[in-house]
Amino acid sequence: MLRKIFRRLAVPILRVLFRLLTKVKVQGQENVPKKGAVIIAINHLGHLDAPLVVAFAPREVEGIALADLYKVPFTGQLLRLYGTIPVHRDEFDRKVIQSSLEVLAQGKALALAPEARRSPSKALEKARNGVAYLAMKAQVPVIPTAITGTEDAVEKLLRFRRPRLSLTFGKPIYPPPFSRDKALIESFTEKIMREIASLLPPQYRGYYS
Repeated sequence: MLRKIFRRLAVPILRVLFRLLTKVKVQGQENVPKKGAVIIAINHLGHLDAPLVVAFAPREVEGIALADLYKVPFTGQLLRLYGTIPVHRDEFDRKVIQSSLEVLAQGKALALAPEARRSPSKALEKARNGVAYLAMKAQVPVIPTAITGTEDAVEKLLRFRRPRLSLTFGKPIYPPPFSRDKALIESFTEKIMREIASLLPPQYRGYYS
């Protein structure tokens, strides 16, 4: 009950804050199915990526967050209130996979970054196969989603400048039948990342230029 109340309050508050404090442009919301399980796959540039998606996705979004963030005062409390799935960096965690599949089995939207970390280069890095595996296992579409401007947004805000942000939801990509063949999973990962790259300006495309 507390989680539902928190989410109902958090989304409109985040939208107002983004509109007031940043110059944000949102496109492609019509590409996100209003119902049914879906994965929103984002490039990961900065701390504001997840709040940006939560604020402007056209439906409620479930998320995954680094377990280390739960130890950070205030941030950890917000993550617990929202109800994100904790994941440990650079560890294969069956519990996270199972929790993610359960979210999708309930027909919800799950947002996560195929790169599995913030890009230190501020451009796309080689992705891991987690998103592709989940989409193939659950047989759900992936929405390639491109973010720009968050890489230095916090710094600009601290200098009382309004950062220019963009959030673009691409058209759904449907997975091939499930297979444990690593080459097939990697091929679908490549397809997802190429679609994200196509939504980004050239300087953000990095490994997938």
